[in-house]
Amino acid sequence: MCPHNPPCPRADAPDREAAHTIAFHPEQGWSLLCNGVVLFEDTGELLPDGTVVAPHRPTDGPRAMPAI
Repeated sequence: MCPHNPPCPRADAPDREAAHTIAFHPEQGWSLLCNGVVLFEDTGELLPDGTVVAPHRPTDGPRAMPAI
């Protein structure tokens, strides 16, 4: 159960990544959120029920051009 008030989004909610971080391991590339979601630095996720969410970084944005 989430101790925060208001409670963090549930693991099955669309905004699940907004939950508080309770363990942060940048050297290993992952964080554990209050709702039980493991969030990876590539934006992939592992949900508490074992479901894998593929990385979902935006890839169609504008690219910066190098200065000449």
